[in-house]
Amino acid sequence: MTAPPATINRAIWAIALPSMATNVATALFGLADIWVIGRLGEAATQGAVEIGAKLMMSLLMVFNFLRSGSVALTAQAAGRSDDDGQATVLVRALAAALLIALILLAARPLLVGIGLDMLGAGGRVAEQAKLYVDIRYWGSLPWLLNAVLTGWLIGRRRLRAILAIEVGANIVHILLDAGLVLGVHLGVAGVAIATLLSESIKFVALAAIVAREPPFRRALALVKHRATWAPQAIAELFRLNRDLFGRTLLLLTATILLTRSGAQQGAPILAANAILFQMFLLSALILDGFESAAQVLCGEARGRHDRAAFVRAARSILLWGWGGGAAISLAYGMGGTALAASFSADPAVIAMTARYVGWAAGLPLLGVASYVFDGVFIGATWTRALLISMAAALVVFVAALMVSAPLANDGLWLAFSIFLIGRGGAQAIMLPRLIRRSFGAQ
Repeated sequence: MTAPPATINRAIWAIALPSMATNVATALFGLADIWVIGRLGEAATQGAVEIGAKLMMSLLMVFNFLRSGSVALTAQAAGRSDDDGQATVLVRALAAALLIALILLAARPLLVGIGLDMLGAGGRVAEQAKLYVDIRYWGSLPWLLNAVLTGWLIGRRRLRAILAIEVGANIVHILLDAGLVLGVHLGVAGVAIATLLSESIKFVALAAIVAREPPFRRALALVKHRATWAPQAIAELFRLNRDLFGRTLLLLTATILLTRSGAQQGAPILAANAILFQMFLLSALILDGFESAAQVLCGEARGRHDRAAFVRAARSILLWGWGGGAAISLAYGMGGTALAASFSADPAVIAMTARYVGWAAGLPLLGVASYVFDGVFIGATWTRALLISMAAALVVFVAALMVSAPLANDGLWLAFSIFLIGRGGAQAIMLPRLIRRSFGAQ
């Protein structure tokens, strides 16, 4: 028996709204950093935080499969009413996070040097960016563990608890940012310390919530079971995570190309692009609420093998997503210039943000289909198709960068817009065949 549209819409918003609020709180991490360091009125310092944050994002976000995979596998197990399955997902994902953290810490000297070179940092920007990374790097372990715990709780529809933790952690982060940078005058180091401490506090809070969930008690027992570490099951988890890892790596490659191309045009454009990119991230994180809804609802439908519920959820979420994207684009079109200008005290940076803010206004509407389809594909664990679609979009992005190079920074944002359209277009083409393969012709 299928649910009526009103029930589906309530289910979508019950997941999407808390997720949006949580993601907005998450965005405050980056926005607070850019705003606080911008009060110093130094383009090089603001650019250094952008470079350092991009490097850390590049190092950590490739492991965001820990969150996405946990959401999908937990939601599918929940759709089957399988508590042991949910507990097993938690155990395996936490073990993977610990292993990755050890590897990252061991490779720290190599990765930091190569990363800063790849992002095109030089002079004082490079010096300050290295200071930021050297401090924040120690937050890799709590970040990875937080990804697992957050994904697991999302898969169990515990979004309100996540929202409360995220809001609390961000309040702490903002207070630390302001106190360490504007009060104690630690500059870039203060921003990094604030992020490290707030991530650690968030981990403690998430762990406390997870420990109260019923499957957690089974998780402790399953650590010692041989079946938990069965080679076949681990191989399947590795396949899923490998594809998500590759997909995220390709996405971050596009982000690095965007940052590097801006850095080559000078500190004012680098700082302006950092502000515009934070506006893009804010809109993407809001619209990712629909991606979370797709991950959970499509994952549950896949777990029950309910094609009708799967298609209905995907279609409804896509329609709501387009409406949300249009609303954010309109808001940015009306107030984006003033918002962007508020993030810097440097007249040159303010002028640059005003010149290019129109691109930030168009991105929410252009990118929302790719976000929703990401959620659909992840919830259904169609990770190989997700990887292929991202690879195709990256090829299009690189080609667009080359063709639009004479347009300078306008060409850079044009190419990035084409990249978002290419992601959604490739996924839309692949979707019907994937549905037929997974659910059969009905």
